[in-house]
Amino acid sequence: MTDMTNRAGIAIDSRLADFLETQVLTPLGRDVDAFWQGFAALLADFAPRNAALLAKREDLQAQIDAWHVERAGKQHDPAAYKAFLTDIGYLVPEPSDFQIGTQNVDPEIATMAGPQLVVPILNARFLLNAANARWGSLYDALYGTDALDAEPAKPGGYDETRGAAVIARGRQFLDSAFPLARGSWADLAGRDGMTLADAAQYIGETEKGVLFKNNGLHIEVVFDSSTPVGSTDKAGIADIIVEAALTTIADCEDSVAAVDADDKLVAYTNWLGIIRGDLSESFEKGGKTLTRTLAGDKTYTAPDGTTHTLSGRSLMFVRNVGHLMTNPAIRLADGSEIPEGIMDAVFTSAISTLDVEGHGKFGNSRCGSIYIVKPKMHGPEECTFTNDLFDAVEDLLKLPRHTIKVGVMDEERRTSANLAACIHAVKDRIVFINTGFLDRTGDEIHTSMRAGPMLRKGAMKGSDWLKAYEARNVAIGLRHGLSGKAQIGKGMWAAPDLMGQMMVEKIAHLRAGANTAWVPSPTAATLHALHYHAEDVFAVQKTLPEPMGLDALLSIPLADGVNWSAEEIAEELDNNCQGLLGYVVRWVDQGVGCSKVPDINDVGLMEDRATLRISSQHIANWLLHGVVSEAQVMDSLARMAAKVDAQNAGDPLYEPLTGNESGAAFSAAKELIFKGVEQPSGYTEPLLHAWRLRKKAG
Repeated sequence: MTDMTNRAGIAIDSRLADFLETQVLTPLGRDVDAFWQGFAALLADFAPRNAALLAKREDLQAQIDAWHVERAGKQHDPAAYKAFLTDIGYLVPEPSDFQIGTQNVDPEIATMAGPQLVVPILNARFLLNAANARWGSLYDALYGTDALDAEPAKPGGYDETRGAAVIARGRQFLDSAFPLARGSWADLAGRDGMTLADAAQYIGETEKGVLFKNNGLHIEVVFDSSTPVGSTDKAGIADIIVEAALTTIADCEDSVAAVDADDKLVAYTNWLGIIRGDLSESFEKGGKTLTRTLAGDKTYTAPDGTTHTLSGRSLMFVRNVGHLMTNPAIRLADGSEIPEGIMDAVFTSAISTLDVEGHGKFGNSRCGSIYIVKPKMHGPEECTFTNDLFDAVEDLLKLPRHTIKVGVMDEERRTSANLAACIHAVKDRIVFINTGFLDRTGDEIHTSMRAGPMLRKGAMKGSDWLKAYEARNVAIGLRHGLSGKAQIGKGMWAAPDLMGQMMVEKIAHLRAGANTAWVPSPTAATLHALHYHAEDVFAVQKTLPEPMGLDALLSIPLADGVNWSAEEIAEELDNNCQGLLGYVVRWVDQGVGCSKVPDINDVGLMEDRATLRISSQHIANWLLHGVVSEAQVMDSLARMAAKVDAQNAGDPLYEPLTGNESGAAFSAAKELIFKGVEQPSGYTEPLLHAWRLRKKAG
């Protein structure tokens, strides 16, 4: 049983209370008693508002369900549907023309374009890797991945043949992005033979290299003939260090399994370590104990002899949880659990105030801002709630208004359809909008659950609503002044082992106007950075069309007139069941919220709860409309459990699904499907949390 203590009528886990008081409030010089009184007052105001917003979600969904049920068997009428959504308040009027007014935004967000990492906050080692991914070795990224189309490296030390191919590719990049005034980088015989004054993008000298800048991003060409690479390079170039992950999101939400005070304490402690600059993690590698810490800054000398500093670390956001879930770590006077989104807002902002007030070793925001990503908001009322909540948190912590900035995840249909109004609700603190195919598709299925059977998941990628969603998001952001003030982002490249394919395909995000896009690893960030040298995103943004209307966005991805074969249905069902089981078994049994999970074809994909939402909702939809039967689903689950067991055979911590069908993981998977229709907005968290808590309790 968790040891709880009382603070101003709130029951809080004693370790969390001690953490906040001794590690955060006291160093900030805040009055502890006054803080708890203020927190209690904040909860009295916002917890009921939070509950009312969730009730409105359910009411709107019930009306939409009823509308579809009443019209069962009739052809869908888009005009009548749109009028209905307007009548019930699902669609709201567009605001008058406006421009966002966000101030004090760091250049990594406002005026630079580059990759963005998302990392589970519970894993300190991954968190440090991501924070340190501001700079990455291009040579390492090319040498160790299929981004370089050449013979793989031979085992047993440095392969000079592979290395030569890496060097040649590096020279091609330099010639393309940083052309010399005379000749090619491939012809360079040494650092002394380089006429730096003739290289337009040259900005200075580092300890071992030369610094250049293109499209707002830096690279460092390192000259060092003492290294294995530099000694075989005729110019003595040992590496090309690329400015890569400009920003990173430390995630408290979809990529973690945080269900109680133990988990939240780890999350907040790791965030404190990032903000203070003293986070470290030791681990075994190659028989040695290594310790990882945050990287220091990079200094260089400009041509005029002055010394300058570039940040050695990614600018950090923290993603709070959405409005739905509560957490037993803190309870209100009536014994109910606190809304977890409110808890995250207060705790992560209090910790981040140490940065704002200069208590960190390095500093995160040089502009005095706190950056919070807020996911899974449904429409402008919920965005207004977040804005008001952040006002209240600023008052509680005695911060200037709009110190806390917000990133709005555009991943629910009610937000997509009312995006301008959502942006308007947070117009003086917004720094980010981002599309997410998986959660957005999960909500698309759930919202129209009773309209009929949905297309197969793969076919949805070519559907009208998805094309409209991706294009409208960028266009609406640009119309309201995000360019030069905020990020317009695109979603994750999910296959960390397929870097060659990523290098071909992911440049499309820039050409669509996104000045950031998600990548699954520091290596992927280094490679994706090359795209931002090839395309000037801010120039692209100036060429994009105005937002299109709502009709395509509101089209429902129904499988009208599709007659699938038995093989096609089985293939789709197996794909969904395998992905669902592969993810759930790690979440419930091991508390791993995000990892590289093999898909049905044994390709490792970075999976989080968004993947689970779409898979479970898709099966639930097909069950509801008789495309598949309960017996077919159970048969698929049994066969896919055996496949998932085989895929995890090398994991000593893995608990097999086969033979343990009454266990927590298999039971959770079944409930996600068979109770999928009744889950709030189709979210997986309520069931996952319940089964994880049961698993932790033994």
